Amino acid sequence: MNISRPIREELPAWEGDDAPPTGLQLRELAWNSVRLVRHFAKRGPRGPLDGEPVLVIPGFLCSDETTLALRKELAAAGFRVHGWKLGWNLGARADTLDRIRDRVESLGHGRPILVVGWSLGGVYAREFARHYPQHVKAVVTLGAPFSGDPRQNTVWKLYEYVARHPVTNPPIPRITDKPPVPHLAIWSRRDGLIAPRAARGLPHERDHEAELDCHHMAFGVSRSAARKVVHQINNFLKSLA
Repeated sequence: MNISRPIREELPAWEGDDAPPTGLQLRELAWNSVRLVRHFAKRGPRGPLDGEPVLVIPGFLCSDETTLALRKELAAAGFRVHGWKLGWNLGARADTLDRIRDRVESLGHGRPILVVGWSLGGVYAREFARHYPQHVKAVVTLGAPFSGDPRQNTVWKLYEYVARHPVTNPPIPRITDKPPVPHLAIWSRRDGLIAPRAARGLPHERDHEAELDCHHMAFGVSRSAARKVVHQINNFLKSLA
């Protein structure tokens, strides 16, 4: 089920299964180089104490500092927002899901929370919900390569170099079937790193999907993109009520 009207119903081949072309990747790097520095700031919780609790998980080679714009917009919309506080995301480790569980339990909300995962963080969010569904109200992924072949992106070789394991054999599973909680997949046709097909998924791999018109890095560091993300999240949560 879609909760936003797609810009185009069908994806041309290069905008679907294949990794984004070099031109889009270069635009990502140029667009992002200045913006990342502007968004480094403290990682404490944001938003009203009684707001809907949210955990935001950063993407590969990113940290809580790089999700500041997204966390600010969520807080402004009334959510109680937390960073993951696990430092830089340098790839999956055998204890990644357990460390996220410890973080969630330390928040003390006493109820399932919304987990928002950007890029690789979205893969973590889905698998965390699969392993610990009692802690998760719903999952939202932002440009996350959860579907298709794990090489349908432009960074898999860098990932293998940094994480020290093949993308086809990670230390935590990457299961394409949907987790046992509601899942919204937000993706972009302009994504310069992740193939739209991988971030959009197939109907049986998520509950809802929504397309945004933004760069991959914009999901975490752009205030305007973050506002659109929050709008889609609010629509998603309303559909669950």
